[in-house]
Amino acid sequence: TQFDALTETLVSDEVLSLLALQRYDRLILQVGKGAEPKVPASAPLKVEWYRVKKSLEEDMKAAALIISHAGAGSILEGLGLGKLMIVVVNDRLMHNHQQEVANELASRQHLLSTTPSGFAAKLRSLGEAPPALEPWPAPDTTAFPRFLATELGLPA
Repeated sequence: TQFDALTETLVSDEVLSLLALQRYDRLILQVGKGAEPKVPASAPLKVEWYRVKKSLEEDMKAAALIISHAGAGSILEGLGLGKLMIVVVNDRLMHNHQQEVANELASRQHLLSTTPSGFAAKLRSLGEAPPALEPWPAPDTTAFPRFLATELGLPA
């Protein structure tokens, strides 16, 4: 994975200051194959980063706010934890299915969606009026067994 525009946005003076104003004290970044973040020496909060981890679950569970790229797997993992989530779409991609997924979930009020250039404004809006987002529904673990039983002519 690589999304340098997102990483650069997150370590900008403006975004770090906004995060600190909203009482966040730490930012943890996964940068994948991207460039090493250039964190300002005067950053008003602690910034940590790593390339990859086997699972982001521990970091996501500990987070008050999840900021994610718009990959479906990352989105679903974050939504399943019931956390406030801002999804940042890579608007430089062609045939951008990520934009479609993020826009649809934002229109259903499960998350907030933006692009790197709109991120600071989206973050600023959180400080003005935190959104009332719809919780992601819990998975129905009985749906597939019921479907299979019906298809096989068995009692459901």
